[in-house]
Amino acid sequence: MGSIFLFSLIVGIVSALILTPMNSSVPDQKSKGKHGKQAKPLKPERPGLIAVMVIGIAAVFIFYYLTNLDRNFSSLWPLAIVITALGAFFSSGLEQKIKGLLFVFSLVLGVYFLTAFLFNANEKFELAKMTEKVEIKTFDEKETPASVPPQFARNKMKKAFGQVPNTSYYELGHLQIQKVNGEYVYIAPVEFSGFFRWWKGDHTPGYFSLSATDSSANPKFIKEEMSYTPSSFFHQNIERHIRMQYPKKIFYGDVQLEVNEEGKPYYIQSYGKFVSARNGFDVDGIVMVDAKTGETMEYSLAKIPEFIDGAVAPEVVSLQNSYFGNYVHGYWNSIFGKSDVKMPSDEGTEANVSPIFDENGVMYYFTDFTSPKEGVDSMLGYSITNSRTGKATYYTGNPEESYMDSQGALQIIEKKFIEKKWRGKMPILYNFYGEASWLTPVLDSNGFLQNYFIVSAANPEISAYGVTPNEALKQYKTALQRGRGTVDGSSKAEEKQMEGTVLRVYKEKSGDFTIVSFLLDNKQNFIITSEKAPLIIYLKEGDQVNLKYLDTGDDFLPVKDISIKGLQ
Repeated sequence: MGSIFLFSLIVGIVSALILTPMNSSVPDQKSKGKHGKQAKPLKPERPGLIAVMVIGIAAVFIFYYLTNLDRNFSSLWPLAIVITALGAFFSSGLEQKIKGLLFVFSLVLGVYFLTAFLFNANEKFELAKMTEKVEIKTFDEKETPASVPPQFARNKMKKAFGQVPNTSYYELGHLQIQKVNGEYVYIAPVEFSGFFRWWKGDHTPGYFSLSATDSSANPKFIKEEMSYTPSSFFHQNIERHIRMQYPKKIFYGDVQLEVNEEGKPYYIQSYGKFVSARNGFDVDGIVMVDAKTGETMEYSLAKIPEFIDGAVAPEVVSLQNSYFGNYVHGYWNSIFGKSDVKMPSDEGTEANVSPIFDENGVMYYFTDFTSPKEGVDSMLGYSITNSRTGKATYYTGNPEESYMDSQGALQIIEKKFIEKKWRGKMPILYNFYGEASWLTPVLDSNGFLQNYFIVSAANPEISAYGVTPNEALKQYKTALQRGRGTVDGSSKAEEKQMEGTVLRVYKEKSGDFTIVSFLLDNKQNFIITSEKAPLIIYLKEGDQVNLKYLDTGDDFLPVKDISIKGLQ
C-alpha cells in the first residue's frame, strides 16, 4: 500500500506545481535596486497550490487503486498532456513559455506511444515466430482426448451447486482445464455473488472439479477456503493484491486458478514486458498467489512449479498468434495488401485458443489459421503452443491437400443436425489414422452433450459420429475404409495376411451399410464394412476366413479384403 501512496504523492505534487500559476508579489521596499524597487521571485499561491495538490494526490490514488494499472511513470503520458496543457493555458509570460515547452514534449511523447504499433510490427512478428512442420504425429486410438466441451462441463457444475454451503452467497467462477494427479479435469472456483455476500462471507468455500475426458462423470466439490479471489473486494481482490505486491510489473491476461497435486488452490497471472512504448507484450513468467493466505511468489517461465499447466495465459497465446498471422510483412501489409496474412480462428474455448494435451500430459493451446478473404473456409495451417514455455510450432498440413478450417467443420455439423438444431463446440484437429480430422463435441440447444462428430479436413464427405470419442473413432475408421481416407492405403501400417476361424461376430447398421466386427481364434479383433465386402453380412461363428488387413496396432484392425470359405 505504501508504494501507491508514494507514487500518488509524487505525481500529485508535480501536477500541482505545473497547474498552479506562479504569482509575482508587490515590490520589496527594503531592498531597492537601480530603479528604486526589486520584485520578489515568482512563487505559487500557497492556498491554491495545497488545494490542487490534495485533489491531485487523491485523484491519482483512486484511479490507480481502482484500475490496477501498472505504476510506471510511462503510464502517466495522457495525464502529462492534460496537466501541461492546462498549466500553460493558465500561466503567462516566461512561465507560460516553460510550461508550453513541457506541453510540446508531452505531446510528442504521446504521439510516440500512440503510433508505436505502426513501427514495431516486425518486432512483434519476430518474437511470435514459430517453428514450422508439416503434420502432427498420428493420434493413438488407445488414448482418450480431453474432449468434454467446457459449456457442457459448466452446465453440470451448475446443477451440482447444491453441494456448496450457503449456496445463495456464491456463483460459479471461470472454468479451465488442468492435469491433476494424472487426470485431465476442469476446475472452476466458487465466487462471491456480490459485494454484500463478500462482506458477510469473507472467504469462498472451495472449487469444483470434473473429468475432461468422461462425459458421464459427475462434478466434485473440493473444500478449500480462498480469501483472495477475483470476486473479492478491496485488498482481497486477487488482481489488486498482485498489483500491490508488484506495482511496476506488466501483466497480461486474466488470473487463472491452478491446483497442486494435493488440491491446494493458487491463482497465477502472466507477466512480461512491452515490445516498445507501452505497446505489444512478450511474456517472461508468472506471479503465483496462495488463494488462502495471499502469499505471493514470482517465477520465470524456466522455473515454474511442475503442477502449473497454464503458465502462459491463453490471452497471451492469442495475442502472439495474431502477431504471427498478421505481421509477416509488417503492419501496412496487414491492412492493405494482406500478402501471406493468416487469420487465427476465433473458435477456441479460452480467449480464441483451445487447450489440448499430448501423450505426455503436457498442455498446449491449439489454433487454426484461415485466409483473410471472406467466404473462404480453407485452412492455411494450425499452431500448437506449449502452455508452460510459450514456444509454438506452426503446422502447414500436407501441401498436396486442401484442409477445411474449424468454421467449415462447424458448418457441416450444423447442416448434419439442422432439424435438431444441434451445434458443434470446441473443434480440434487431430491426426486419426494418418488423416487430418476435426473432432468436435456436439451440443443441443440447452448445452447438453449429444455426441462426438469427426470429419476429415481434406475429404469433408468422410465423417462419422458416436456417443463417445472412441465410438466415433470406430465409426470414423469404417468411414475411412469405404472412402478415400489414408487408413485404406497411405497409412504407414504394414499390410498382412491371415487365416483363421471366427469365434464371435457383431453386426451393426450404419446408413446403407453394415459394419461387421469379428474375433478370430488367435484372439485378434477385426472390422470391415459391407460396402467393401458385400458378402460379409453372411459371416457367422465357425466360418473359416482368409483376410488381408492393416496392422495399425488398434484394438480392431481394419480389413482390406476377406474371403469366406464356402461362399467364394
